Amino acid sequence: MAGLAAGALDGIVVLDLTTHLSGPFCGMQLGDLGADVIKIESPQGDPMRGAPPFVGGEGAPFMLWNRNKRGIQLDLKNADDVARFWELVDGADVVLENFRPGVMKRLGLGWEALHARNPRLVLGSISGFGQTGPYAGRGGFDLMVQAMSGLMSVTGPKDGPPYRIPLAVSDVGAGLYLTIGVLAALRAREQTGEGQWVETSLLEATVSLGVYEAANYFATGERPEKLGQAHRGSSPYQVFQTEDGWLTIGGAQQNFFRKLCAMIGKPELADDPRFKANADRVRNNEVLVDLLQAEVRKRSTADWMAALEAEGIPAGPVLHHDEVFADPQIRARDMVVEVEHARAGRQRTLGVPLKLSATPGAVRRPAPTLGQHDREIGRKAD
Repeated sequence: MAGLAAGALDGIVVLDLTTHLSGPFCGMQLGDLGADVIKIESPQGDPMRGAPPFVGGEGAPFMLWNRNKRGIQLDLKNADDVARFWELVDGADVVLENFRPGVMKRLGLGWEALHARNPRLVLGSISGFGQTGPYAGRGGFDLMVQAMSGLMSVTGPKDGPPYRIPLAVSDVGAGLYLTIGVLAALRAREQTGEGQWVETSLLEATVSLGVYEAANYFATGERPEKLGQAHRGSSPYQVFQTEDGWLTIGGAQQNFFRKLCAMIGKPELADDPRFKANADRVRNNEVLVDLLQAEVRKRSTADWMAALEAEGIPAGPVLHHDEVFADPQIRARDMVVEVEHARAGRQRTLGVPLKLSATPGAVRRPAPTLGQHDREIGRKAD
């Protein structure tokens, strides 16, 4: 789009063979930062094109995390299309793939072949469980990995069944890790002149996000218990019901806790042996939360927000998504932007969360329709 400054990755060419969410999310990050990302799809297209809701016949989820990409169709089982792919590899810096381990090699496109053709190329791979190990050959989606990473075992009400987090945390986490790895490999290439293979998995990404749970298990040898809304290392630090809604309060820091006790008219709680230090409050969290909840329920969310903000105590209302995207802070940080799609028309999409002062990221183009840039990119490859 005209008028946008060059991004930090301007000049970097990425061939994105990925489908679904984890790999395309990585490609989106690189595109947001200025890379020329070419989404390569089979003639059937990325399955996420069929995920609802639809706008103008186009899948809204697909459009969101495939923006800032050009799109072509290639059948990697067709000799002519494979030859076209290799021509693109010659001018590329990065290839992204999230096939099951071994598929790229069977197609004749594995790391050894790619590296021999273009030694400067970085290959980025995401799989369910990693390229090695006893589960390497398994297919894996966010659902199974949330279960196998321990995430489900600590999520939800204390006495309830395992819970899946609605956010696709495994997919998005793996996509973010791969982005970091690709950027690190590009930086290393400046010293060595050669690319390398960067790989991660949904399982490793999700396990690595459980930092509190890992620390607790490594320290005690015991299974981290399900805590519901409570926090493993801070108290009070959770959601409370107000007169007209819900509010989160982070009052574990000692000065915050003293102010909070004074605000509810119970300053003596700050010196109560059960609550005197944060570790005491964590041990007696249920008792403390019951005391606080009885007071918080007496006032509206807006009243509490004004009072807590005036005292500098971290707090935030529980918002629905219509409220999130109308929030003045979200708007001020450009986290809702518009883009013109070839079929769906003017669309809102998420903004770029990274803010670079000299080479800012931006939403420069919408997601491609299937094969939209076949002729344009074909001319470049000739």
